[in-house]
Amino acid sequence: MLIADTVTAGYGARPVIRAVDLQVTPGEIVGITGDSGSGKTTLARTVAGLLTPTEGTVTVDGQPPRRARGAVAMVFQSPRAATNPHFSLAEIIAEPARVRRIPPPDLAALITTVGLTPDLLDRRPHALSDGQLQRVCLARALAQHPRYLILDEATAMLDAATTAAIIRLVMARARDNLGVVLISHDESLLDVACTRVSTMRVGALTARRESPQ
Repeated sequence: MLIADTVTAGYGARPVIRAVDLQVTPGEIVGITGDSGSGKTTLARTVAGLLTPTEGTVTVDGQPPRRARGAVAMVFQSPRAATNPHFSLAEIIAEPARVRRIPPPDLAALITTVGLTPDLLDRRPHALSDGQLQRVCLARALAQHPRYLILDEATAMLDAATTAAIIRLVMARARDNLGVVLISHDESLLDVACTRVSTMRVGALTARRESPQ
């Protein structure tokens, strides 16, 4: 289970989230919504191990994030900002494996899984649309074989068809026991995809509803 226990975190001396509790079990899609600036991204970065909480703890299946490298993967809102423009798509997808010094992923299978074709692997980000590049970012996340996946407004810049395709893939992976945190302003999307949804308001997380699914 991915657990944030009374977590407070922020930047410098200013806390952005305060005493937040979050639990995600394998196979569950947890939705988080809220206004811009409410702390959603700070929470996402904290549970992903990219930001250290000033109070409280984050554990990944009972371990601190630093001892569970690769167990949590994150897809950010802007694929352009999240990819190196000088890398080929093959290099982008394989980057986590290279950094962690684990066997390289099956690039053709991964890019096919996210709805693209292997002939794109030699191209660089400028040759792709935002929607195609976000699929590449999802492939990079899946290349880590994570137990938990965090999508931080990852569909905000995409058209409806690409959003639907990505969410269908994420829901299928959740059925294979992947735990997912889906952060979005699109409450109708969260209602369709998520097991339960919470709302972030001024750094505090409150339950909104349980899914009728």
